[in-house]
Amino acid sequence: MNGWMGKIIRINLSEGRHFLESLDPLMARNFIGGRGLASKILFDEIDPAVDPISPENKLIFATGPLTGAGAAASRFMVVTKGYLTGAIACSNSGGNFGPELKFAGYDLIIFEGKAKEPVYLLIEDDHIEIRPASFLWGKVIPETVGLIKQELKESLGKTDWEAREFRVACIGPAGENLSRIAAVVTDDERHAARSGVGAVMGSKNLKAVVVKGSQSINIDKHDQLKNTLFLLWEKLKEAKSTGYNLPTYGTSAGVSFYNECGIMPTHNFKYGVFDHAAKINGEEMKKKIVKGSFGCFSCPIRCGKITEVKEEGKVWKGMGPEYETLALMGASCEVDDLAAIAKANYLCDEFGVDTISAGGTIACAMELSERDYLPEEDIGFKLTFGDGEALVKLVEMICKNEGFGKVLAEGGYRLAEKYGHPEFFMGVKKQEFPGYDPRGVKGMGVAYATSNRGACHLRGLTSLSELVGIPEKVDPLTCEGKALLAINFQNFASVIDSSGMCIFAFRGIWQDGTMEALLNAVTGVGFDSAEMLKAGERIWNLERLFNLKAGLTKKTDTLPKRLLEEPSPRGPAKGHVVELDKMLIEYYELRGWDQDGVPTEEKISELGL
Repeated sequence: MNGWMGKIIRINLSEGRHFLESLDPLMARNFIGGRGLASKILFDEIDPAVDPISPENKLIFATGPLTGAGAAASRFMVVTKGYLTGAIACSNSGGNFGPELKFAGYDLIIFEGKAKEPVYLLIEDDHIEIRPASFLWGKVIPETVGLIKQELKESLGKTDWEAREFRVACIGPAGENLSRIAAVVTDDERHAARSGVGAVMGSKNLKAVVVKGSQSINIDKHDQLKNTLFLLWEKLKEAKSTGYNLPTYGTSAGVSFYNECGIMPTHNFKYGVFDHAAKINGEEMKKKIVKGSFGCFSCPIRCGKITEVKEEGKVWKGMGPEYETLALMGASCEVDDLAAIAKANYLCDEFGVDTISAGGTIACAMELSERDYLPEEDIGFKLTFGDGEALVKLVEMICKNEGFGKVLAEGGYRLAEKYGHPEFFMGVKKQEFPGYDPRGVKGMGVAYATSNRGACHLRGLTSLSELVGIPEKVDPLTCEGKALLAINFQNFASVIDSSGMCIFAFRGIWQDGTMEALLNAVTGVGFDSAEMLKAGERIWNLERLFNLKAGLTKKTDTLPKRLLEEPSPRGPAKGHVVELDKMLIEYYELRGWDQDGVPTEEKISELGL
């Protein structure tokens, strides 16, 4: 096979054994790889009603055919039934781990069962070994990575340089403690963070996956790939975001832009404008804490920012914070202390916690406290919006599973339910919103509500059209045409996630033939645009069918009351709510689903499901 390596590793953790399987070429074509292929395997092999942290749930690491092929594609997916949501989970990460798995000769790893004691998986080309990891249990991410590489030097006789070439994806104490907002983190400090995938990994006593490969990926048409990549790089360089903003500021460049658009979530999504955004924006980060840049495998954008905070004789170092962290831990909590946000972010990186869910949960706690629904004695101290010191303290409590942190580690939905006011949870399907208030960008409203993995901007990035003009500019404050817009973006995002490409290349590949040109140059399969998008639609519908079997219904395709009934009080979206009902009816019809949001038999047959 070209693009795909053609092999799957199946790990039975309960028995301590592994098996090799061949990848079905027809299934690969129909579901592309990555998100699509792993979702298909999960759907076929588990009961969607299973307890997410039971041994019966499966955890899948999956790459796409473009992963590692030099196509700005470094992504791998962690797919499972999510512990936070109870829905299908597919969490995306970049860095170097995904390409390294391909170089070792494998497309996917399927983890089954539960190890009796903590273990980690070692893969070096055809050498596959399940190793004891009790010495790693309880260790934070940097220490885990360091200890693993030290052991590889000692047990395998590797030099320092050889050991450094191994790539690690692991969980921290949050995953071990089964925090519902726990992430899987790579040694590049990239995260598969959403939906509680780290807790599923922890429930299996699986501390880490370590991989090193020496193989090459077979490319069908090298010249075509080279030429297509050249054109893609030119497009990305010409675009303001990928040519200047992201390389210069990273995703923090979005702070000023989204604030000006009136969609910066502030005070737990009460407002869409943060008066102190200038204190935490990209320019302020670059001036005060950024020390360098980092790029994922084969990516020229280099959006990752290496940062440092010096305070009280201590130096804090790490990656980020990214835009989403600045939005949720900053604006939504009304914290304008950049150092405090950075420190909270570093703690999440060390312990393996999703910063979006952590920030959204703390903002929810702040509002509950503000309204006297959450007693101060439960928290242990007074909690108010804007308190950066409290933000850091609460994040540390979440990370260490201490005190009130145990409650927050359950996520915002369960926090709000516990204190009798679910209306102050800002999210969908029990997952916290990212940093975009849909009252000011209404396509995101229907995209959020229908997202298969819960609240997510990357599953249907309609804001690209509504705010930036890709593929064309539409009015962000109307709901007309937004159901179809959301569907188109959702289907295309399914293709991108399954291919292994980064979503930031979106502006260079949307509707101009570039995406299928890349897939065809690498795989030689011969996708046309219609077939490629049909694969995306197939993946989306498969995920929907999984969720229906897991117990989710039309009732979970909704938004918080605040966004449906409380008009945005300030900014460009002043006076607007999300008119979801109208968009949802149209969405179901265009999807070929019935009025309850269930794919019809005709649609299932059309997609070969």
